[in-house]
Amino acid sequence: MMSLQVHIDQHSGFCFGVVYAIEMAEEILDEQGYLYCLGDIVHNDEEVNRLTKKGLKIINLEELQHLKDEKVLIRAHGEPPSTYELSIKNNLTLIDASCPVVLKLQNRIKNSFDKDETIYIYGKHGHAEVIGLLGQTNNKAVVFQDISELDIPSLPKSMTLYSQTTKSTDKFYEINEILKVNDIVVNTNDTICRQVSNRDKELRAFAEKFDKIIFVSGTKSSNGKVLYNVCKEKNPNTHFVSNQDQVCPSWFSPNDTVGICGATSTPMWLMEQVKERLINF
Repeated sequence: MMSLQVHIDQHSGFCFGVVYAIEMAEEILDEQGYLYCLGDIVHNDEEVNRLTKKGLKIINLEELQHLKDEKVLIRAHGEPPSTYELSIKNNLTLIDASCPVVLKLQNRIKNSFDKDETIYIYGKHGHAEVIGLLGQTNNKAVVFQDISELDIPSLPKSMTLYSQTTKSTDKFYEINEILKVNDIVVNTNDTICRQVSNRDKELRAFAEKFDKIIFVSGTKSSNGKVLYNVCKEKNPNTHFVSNQDQVCPSWFSPNDTVGICGATSTPMWLMEQVKERLINF
């Protein structure tokens, strides 16, 4: 026995938006035994598999177009207006679990678009949330995930700047300053979720406390990739796993202190499983 001392970060795990979506899904699954969900309910394969076994049916937009007279869950990332229009056409009942923070952002972008403002969105290309945000502008807003993508000399002299809710606060304000230094008038809208952005600082402190860090996340999670790198930067002995079977005994020495943490899409039960495996080494 290695006698590892294992601790789970209590700040890690689902953000409230994901908790809300999963609770809504489970309530309907308990009632009717199945439920359609447009896209993965959360970017974590283990949690998706758990809910699929309970009757959750993951569908894509093409499949939604052929679905009629059913209930469909809208996940926390939100959807563009076209999804709601299609639901009316197909007589679908939408169970809207869009995160309140995302819905507020969608409304703000729609208001800016209605005022004919030039809108730029700092976000990941093709991300579900960003697709929903773009939809508020008839796909006319400019999305960029790094300032290097923008040809600054050709940018408009004034713009309205928004951010995907899960992006880095520091990076957002760095971009804001670069634009202003280049004489661009920026109407800045800080729309980053603090429950997510605060994880950055919390994880930096957590990662320094232990000999080894196990970061638990699905490979599809953008938030997971960012937070894993935060941990790795503070503690080089940080390992990324998606489930307990990927934890390797050779990573540890006897009596190591080990911290377990994860993304906003990582369920606590999964981190508990990782802990159980570690204490049995």
